[in-house]
Amino acid sequence: MKIGEAARSSGVSPRSLRFYEEEGLIVPGRCSNGYRDYCRSTITRVQVIRSLLESGLPVRLIKDVLPRLMDAPGASAELLRTEFLDEVQSYRDRLAARIAVLGAQQSALDAFLLEARRTARST
Repeated sequence: MKIGEAARSSGVSPRSLRFYEEEGLIVPGRCSNGYRDYCRSTITRVQVIRSLLESGLPVRLIKDVLPRLMDAPGASAELLRTEFLDEVQSYRDRLAARIAVLGAQQSALDAFLLEARRTARST
């Protein structure tokens, strides 16, 4: 299928499909006229990529593990899934730490604003 149909089928824009290709996440076939040709397995892969990106995972992580995760057979796939889950857990932990720092900064700003407004009212 051509890029427009692939975009509709996968729920992403043609621009996203081109980006995924540029990043090496997908490799669509090519027609004799040079147009991209997307098969069903590529659409499935795009849907997985989209889901992972919407979860907040960085392209770097997806790019590193996704090809082996989807293409590996048997025991290798289980090892890769474990490796991938470890990476996701690590990313989640780093994200939680950043959220904690941002929460503390927000609390500090709230306290500053409260005091500044209290001071402004009393003058």
